[in-house]
Amino acid sequence: MVQSLTIGWVLRASTAGFVVGCRVLQPNVPQFGDLVKVPLYEASIFGLIYDVQVRDDPAVRQLILAGEMEPEAVLDQRENRLVPIEIGVLAVGYQQGKRIFQGLPPQPPLSLDTLFLCDSGELRAFTAELHYLQLVLNARQLPADELLVANLRRAADAHPPETRRQFLLNAGRQLSRLLNRDLIRLDTILQRIKP
Repeated sequence: MVQSLTIGWVLRASTAGFVVGCRVLQPNVPQFGDLVKVPLYEASIFGLIYDVQVRDDPAVRQLILAGEMEPEAVLDQRENRLVPIEIGVLAVGYQQGKRIFQGLPPQPPLSLDTLFLCDSGELRAFTAELHYLQLVLNARQLPADELLVANLRRAADAHPPETRRQFLLNAGRQLSRLLNRDLIRLDTILQRIKP
């Protein structure tokens, strides 16, 4: 089994989601739509990354005002300084023992709990059921449709090539049930996840 990649630590949390802070981003991690988890004592909370913000930094403002920047100064700023990065996560499920539940967790994570990127096996296990799609579709303050497309594509890629198409067909069927009164929205999502 592949070791999970540590992304950052919880800054603030609620039952619906949480914000994680990290010093610098790993290459290509985190990405919009990634499934992540926060392990707790005998459980884990799962979430989808819906936002990555690089907060402003007084040192960056000074570099920008100075005009032309030397590549060494940019590299120093990115690698050696505390670049404040915040990651928004929508809670979509939790695990107790070996059982996975899709929906809001009974409790949020605590400050300084560690956020990990889920590996392909965890992604396949979590997306074996697709009840969490309703939770994402109802997230009014988020780019919900974009989040679903990114997550479903990533989940399909985690499946073996011979089962990817079936996974996406199942997701399309579930979305059809959930969005049967909003056919334009449904069609837009389906066009973007089709194999």
